[in-house]
Amino acid sequence: MLTSTPNSASKVNSIHVYCMPGMAASPKIFEFINLPDPYIIHHLSWIQPNQNEALSAYALRMCDRIEVPNPILLGVSFGGVLVQEMAKHIVVDKVVLVSSIKTNKELPLPMKMAKKTNAHKLLPTQWINSLDALALFAFGKGIQKRLELYQKYLSERNPHYLSWAIDALVQWDQEIVLENIIHIQGEKDTVFPIKNLLPPFHKIEGGHAAIITHARWFNRELPQLLE
Repeated sequence: MLTSTPNSASKVNSIHVYCMPGMAASPKIFEFINLPDPYIIHHLSWIQPNQNEALSAYALRMCDRIEVPNPILLGVSFGGVLVQEMAKHIVVDKVVLVSSIKTNKELPLPMKMAKKTNAHKLLPTQWINSLDALALFAFGKGIQKRLELYQKYLSERNPHYLSWAIDALVQWDQEIVLENIIHIQGEKDTVFPIKNLLPPFHKIEGGHAAIITHARWFNRELPQLLE
């Protein structure tokens, strides 16, 4: 599904921003993001992966939902990984990463270890039985006091999707930073700790759920970063 938030759709010089939520999350995480003209925001949502589908192939299918040339792709968390893969298939203006990583070198140690042990394959079963556990992984430890609030943003709990998404993240093979990347990371991110990141990136207040908790910052600062 793709939804749009038209700011000025009739403008010839509109700049289209396609926003991809994080793992298991819905486009509702962007509900507080409002960019001024000439930006037009489009909300992307997860589709079900095919059996044993490579992340690159999944990204190619997601590109079918991009309806304009040379867009800006914005991805949150695992959505940031996906939009980087999409940018390998189509020409884009910029890629914006929020609470995400630029290469597999920035994965936290437990995820790097999971690649060798396959321990991550046990997670989807746990998450199906515990929405709280899934919410903590999707949005970080900083949301514990408002867990019920954040659960409303989780729409993808299909076990096949979760298994695929976790494995795709752990197995991601990107080793170099792509061009035209803008990386924004909360200083208290517990999913992808800022200490593991390679430059360049913009450090802001907040944790892994910064796109929600610090929407005002994005509304004010993101247009300047996109110039």
